[in-house]
Amino acid sequence: MSRRCKVTGKEVSFGNNVSHSKRHTRRRFDVNLQRKRYWVPSLNRHVTLRVSTRGIKVIDARGIDAVARDIIARGEKI
Repeated sequence: MSRRCKVTGKEVSFGNNVSHSKRHTRRRFDVNLQRKRYWVPSLNRHVTLRVSTRGIKVIDARGIDAVARDIIARGEKI
């Protein structure tokens, strides 16, 4: 399973650690993913989503029904 947010699509990104002597070594920036369980009234069931903290805020603002509709419209399994 990839480290990807179901709502925002945010994934792992890569960059550099830069030391005091300006040496560059590669590193990865992981997404802060959380497993959240939501009740979706339109589907009449609970769904468990792997969402980033930004994705949780999007769900709070727009509502789980609207977000679930968008995920299904993209063709992703919910």
